Amino acid sequence: MKIGIYAVGRLKAGPEKELASRYLDRFAKAGPQCGLEFTRSVELNESRAGNADTRKREEAMELSRQIPDGAVLVVLDERGKAFDSAEFAKFIGDAADNGQKDMAFVIGGADGIDPDLRDKARLVLNLGRLTWPHQLVRILIAEQLYRAVTILTGHPYHRV
Repeated sequence: MKIGIYAVGRLKAGPEKELASRYLDRFAKAGPQCGLEFTRSVELNESRAGNADTRKREEAMELSRQIPDGAVLVVLDERGKAFDSAEFAKFIGDAADNGQKDMAFVIGGADGIDPDLRDKARLVLNLGRLTWPHQLVRILIAEQLYRAVTILTGHPYHRV
């Protein structure tokens, strides 16, 4: 199954980008052992619309254009479900085992995710009740993707 991250906003060169890249590189190397492939990270410009609802709608339209048809849509949102790492790994593994070809992780802009796009998600995932800067969310999801692969392959990285 091909996995991609689709985000509003761009990571600038620096420690956040380097750390996210490190985990995504680890995922890309370890993922094929369990049928997972990291295919792309898409960064979109934030909308310049005058109000939050319009910005979210414009960003959602552009995100939707980038996401492969039929992809399992996972939207990161504070109103979502909280998983532990093993549950997260199981979700990914089950999707791959059920023949899903693509999974898209979506990170919205500063105003959040348009409700219509959130409603289309198979999973709305929350990374905790705290509010995180989008740069850190990318690091967190990149690390959890790598951790999921290690759980699925029995690698000792994840310790209970």
